[in-house]
Amino acid sequence: MPPRTFQADTPLQALLVEQALALARELERAADAAPDGQVLARVEALAVPAGRELTRRAVEAALQQQAAAAETRGRPGGPARGAAGPPTTRGGPAAPS
Repeated sequence: MPPRTFQADTPLQALLVEQALALARELERAADAAPDGQVLARVEALAVPAGRELTRRAVEAALQQQAAAAETRGRPGGPARGAAGPPTTRGGPAAPS
C-alpha cells in the first residue's frame, strides 16, 4: 500500500493520529509474532486495553484543550443575581407562605 498523508488541523488531532498509528504498529507486530491459532487472542488481548487507554488519552486531551481555550476567553457572561435574595418566578414578588 502506498504511503498516505494525513492532515491534522489541531494539536489534538495530531496527537490522536500519532497514537492511533503507534497502536496499529503494535497490533501488527503482535499479530506477526503470535503462533498459529493464537493470533486473535494475542491481538485482542493487546487491543482492548490499548484501545481504552487511547480513548482515555483522547478524552483527557480534548478536555485540556477545551479548558485552555476557556481560560483564554474568560468566564462567559450571564445574568447577575440580585442582592435582595433568591430569584422569583415571572419577576413578581414571592408568594406568602
